[in-house]
Amino acid sequence: MQRVRIAERSQWRARAEESGFAFHTIDGLPYWDESAYYAFTLRQIEQDIEDPSAELHAMAMDLVEDVVGSQQLMEQLAIPPAFRDWIADSWRRREPHLYGRLDFAYDGTGPAKLYELNYDTPTSLFEASFFQWQWLEDQRNQNRLPPHADQFNAIHEALVERFAALSAQLPPPLYFSAVGASVEDQGTVAYLRDCAAQAGLRGESIAIEDIGLSEDGRFTALDDTVIGSLFKLYPLEDLMTESFGQALPGSGVQLLEPAWKAILSNKGVLPLLWERHRGHPNLLAADFDDGSALPAGWVRKPLFSREGANVAMHLADGSWQESEGPYTGPAIRQAAHPLTAFEGGYPLVGSWIVGDQACGMGIREDNSRITRDSARFVPHAIIDEAPTRIFV
Repeated sequence: MQRVRIAERSQWRARAEESGFAFHTIDGLPYWDESAYYAFTLRQIEQDIEDPSAELHAMAMDLVEDVVGSQQLMEQLAIPPAFRDWIADSWRRREPHLYGRLDFAYDGTGPAKLYELNYDTPTSLFEASFFQWQWLEDQRNQNRLPPHADQFNAIHEALVERFAALSAQLPPPLYFSAVGASVEDQGTVAYLRDCAAQAGLRGESIAIEDIGLSEDGRFTALDDTVIGSLFKLYPLEDLMTESFGQALPGSGVQLLEPAWKAILSNKGVLPLLWERHRGHPNLLAADFDDGSALPAGWVRKPLFSREGANVAMHLADGSWQESEGPYTGPAIRQAAHPLTAFEGGYPLVGSWIVGDQACGMGIREDNSRITRDSARFVPHAIIDEAPTRIFV
């Protein structure tokens, strides 16, 4: 694994705008960064990222069965009592799921280490799936990358295939929703809606704040149409605390991601996975935080924190690093495994699962060891002299 400098495409910003990638620059700072790329070998991708992703996903799915059958585990995960039966029933009905992202610390040596699962509202999807692949094709065509350069990236094809499989399992009508003012979330939703359309699955768009509630407790669109299925790029744990969300269990709406994903989007799954698979090479030791002083060599994360907020790192050398944010409440502790610096940037590998298939990855790079919402997206390429597999 190497970080390699490369010339930017001259018209990439215009191409981003044309394709709907309006959030390539955020608050005047680059979010998409193609001044460099991360180079991997095929062996690194297959053995260190793809195979462990599939294995960890299967382990996480097995864990859901344990949690839904245990009030004690539901309590450990701080899932509100009023929603526990609804979540358990969602799993027992095997309500279908779409996608998720596993975040790894990896520098090309040793096993990739799982930081967390983003299984409810994972973002950085369009840039990993579509725009990153466009970058690869353009750089090959301009001879800046060798003709055989490849990418671990079958995300788009997997999404279209998955939506085709979901078409018979989602009660109509289907709506896609996110916060109306969020350019990034709306871009992700628009991309997923397009993937669904390519699979023959029609879905309408609605801002989540525009969803109404009928007198009999059904979720409705602006024209009072009752929503049958709802893809919502909005944290379920937040929705469950809002007055509107109190209607979820009796609303009859089928969510995508389904209600049972509230378990796998919770950082409490990290100590639960460690308890069941202690010593697994891709897991970091983890336990539920007891409120005592954070020992050296450990990281504290709230159960529901997102985008690197409210993370405290007490490294083995005694140094501290903390990030601000709005998250409080129960937390976990995880053994510290700091990201490796590459030319001053700290890359975090996001490995994508669509359905139950590990199918691609994206890299976000921060200026610190805590990957925050300001991290840049940097493309990657597989550079082998004699490639034996092509991801399409």
